[in-house]
Order: sequence, then structure tokens, then C-alpha cells
Amino acid sequence: MKKLFELYQSIVDKMLCYFTPLLLLFTRLWVASIFLKSGYLKITTWDSTLYLFEEEYQVPIIPWELAAYLGTAAELILPIFIILGLLTRPMSVALFAVNATAVISYPVLWEGGFYDHQLWGAMILMNIVWGGGAISADHLLKKRFTSAK
Repeated sequence: MKKLFELYQSIVDKMLCYFTPLLLLFTRLWVASIFLKSGYLKITTWDSTLYLFEEEYQVPIIPWELAAYLGTAAELILPIFIILGLLTRPMSVALFAVNATAVISYPVLWEGGFYDHQLWGAMILMNIVWGGGAISADHLLKKRFTSAK
């Protein structure tokens, strides 16, 4: 029985070795595409974006104009880093904050879109906890600079 368990554990470990990097890449690409599309929509309909930030969104602490610029910039810049897997953890933390701010500042999300934000938040958290994985610029840089010593 012990040998059977060891064989099973060996198979699972090998499968996870290949599956985990693909899962982390998938979550990075999925979340990045969502936020890039949102940022692109904001920038291409800037007058509507400003209206929404002034009238609809209730962003706490900062003025609505600043929130519009920061939110749009974050949705356009952070996903690029996440796609590349470059500085994955800090960029994911920042994107998680953008996601959380969207949920907090737009009460209409509680009527339906909240579940999407929960899913995206979970995907972002995976990259905060485990990093970009083996298919990322972070991994390549780590290999490059740790093998140079």
C-alpha cells in the first residue's frame, strides 16, 4: 500500500509540475485581458468615462477626476506587466486594489457583476501568492541572476 501511495504521489507531483505554470499563465492572461479591454474602453470613450466617475462611481478619498485618470492608467499599464509576468506579485497587488476599488465604488456591481470581480480577484490572488510561475519574465530573470553567482 505504501508503494502505491508513493507512486500516486509521484504522478501527482509530476502533473502539478507541468500544470501549475500553465494555470498561472492562464490566470494572468485572462485577468489582464479583462482589465486591458476595460481601460481601452475608458480611453476611447473618455467623455463617458469622466461622466461615470463624476456621477456614478463613488471612489473614496480621492477626487473623481484623479480617480478617472489613475483607474484608466492602471487598467492599461498593470496588465502589460502581468501578461509578461514581470514584477508579477507587486503588479498583481496593485491590480487587486483596482479590482477592489471598483467593487467598493460602484454599488451597481452588487446586482450582478460582483461575481465576475470575485473570480478576477481570486485569479489575481493566485499570482500574488505563487508569483508568475515558470512561464514568466520573473522566472527567466531569477534563473539568469541566480545562476550568475
